[in-house]
Amino acid sequence: MFVFERTLEGVQEAFLDQAVNAANLGAAAAGGLSLWSLFLQAAIVVKLVMVGLVVSSVIVWAIIFDKIVTIRRVNRQASDFEERFWAGGSLEDLYESDGAKPIHPMAAVFGAAMGEWRRSSRIAGIDLVHGGVQDRVNRAMSITITREMDRLNRWLIFVATIGPVAPFIGLFGTVWGIMHAFGSIAAMHNTNLSVVAPGISEALFATAIGLVTAIPAVIAYNVIGNSLGVFEDRLDAFGTEFAAILSRQSEERG
Repeated sequence: MFVFERTLEGVQEAFLDQAVNAANLGAAAAGGLSLWSLFLQAAIVVKLVMVGLVVSSVIVWAIIFDKIVTIRRVNRQASDFEERFWAGGSLEDLYESDGAKPIHPMAAVFGAAMGEWRRSSRIAGIDLVHGGVQDRVNRAMSITITREMDRLNRWLIFVATIGPVAPFIGLFGTVWGIMHAFGSIAAMHNTNLSVVAPGISEALFATAIGLVTAIPAVIAYNVIGNSLGVFEDRLDAFGTEFAAILSRQSEERG
């Protein structure tokens, strides 16, 4: 009975020592696994991956902010222009004030159509109804809409690229970090958690940065792309209505 009690006490002491050592190791690991320390301890390849992802994330957020501001501005300008357009004033006056030197997409569409119609109407003896004027006006508006949308979509391809690519770049950093961790294990001949944890942690940190970069990019690309698509439909609708007005005026002159 005495031997059994001594053995039980020894097992309890060993278990307590192991728990204390595990707690100390966990505390030490937690103290040395901050985000900055993970970056500093990472291999040079993993550091390059992290820096590249962080820079890409900054660029993505800058593009997102710029597109949000731009979309709000062009929609506001389009609403103001449509209000003046449908107010019943002179199209010639509106062309001189907004269409001749347009500062926003809808004014550019109006200016392209109105400018083509004015040039055609000044041709001596031209038939405004059957002389191909309407086709030229429609073509001018179509080209202008395409050009304006290309300008609004500028840099959005970067966001579209970063979204699906960033997780794989982070995964590359993860794979490299795990390889680095295995190299540390082989060099030290030690599988202790204090040897394995830094490499595994920095590897997972690279994946986390990749996801943090990719998720906003994917969401923003879908939202911004949808908003630009709605605005393009708005320009198309305005162009169709304005083409009908010009066609009516051509028939009245003819």
